[in-house]
Amino acid sequence: MQPKIFSLIDKAIYDYKMIPEGAKILVGASGGKDSTLLIEYFANRMKRRNEHFSFTALNIKTDFADEFSPELKKIFAGWGVNVETLEVNTLERVKPGRKMNCFWCSMQRRMELNEYAARNGFTHVALGHHLDDALETLLMNMLNKGTLETMPPAMKYDKYPVTIIRPLYYVPVSAIVEHAEIEGWKSQTCTCTYQDNSGRKDVRRRLEVLTNGDNAQKKRMLLALKNIRPQYLP
Repeated sequence: MQPKIFSLIDKAIYDYKMIPEGAKILVGASGGKDSTLLIEYFANRMKRRNEHFSFTALNIKTDFADEFSPELKKIFAGWGVNVETLEVNTLERVKPGRKMNCFWCSMQRRMELNEYAARNGFTHVALGHHLDDALETLLMNMLNKGTLETMPPAMKYDKYPVTIIRPLYYVPVSAIVEHAEIEGWKSQTCTCTYQDNSGRKDVRRRLEVLTNGDNAQKKRMLLALKNIRPQYLP
């Protein structure tokens, strides 16, 4: 029997038509719990269905990141997945007077994923953003920019000939943590000395206070973005 969490992923993929027939998907493999779940899901889906798409896992290794976890590579191999690696020097790209931070590093790695996908004929790039990520981004944009926007579940780029998909869109982070503990993964977490994401951490705390950590309330917050009533807005 497949894990219950896979049903949430199936639903998001179905609702937003993320994977058309013949799709060639590049999955960003960071070594963390989110992308690991995504890779496990795709590997499992290949075994339980007669699928008409393919996927490849790619790790973008920055110049200050640890090597991809050998233990995790063994787990992936058990799923029939080989992780490819692309080394990128992000420090040399930092502009004079600026300092490295999580946002800059993430943006550079995302750019490399997209360019790799474009060069190698991939049609889709799958990212491990989950329900909490989408809601945190929503709150950050509301509080800091005064805009109502967040990470879309599927988005076709203008600059790149690929579509970004986020199959974990309905999955709360607590469910991912629970699943990772049950499966016994050893996640590889970023431990660099450039971490600077205090803004997102603060919004994460606010989201937990706002919803009291209730996943049902978080799901309703996400649903509100699809249930807009313009007549009751300014």
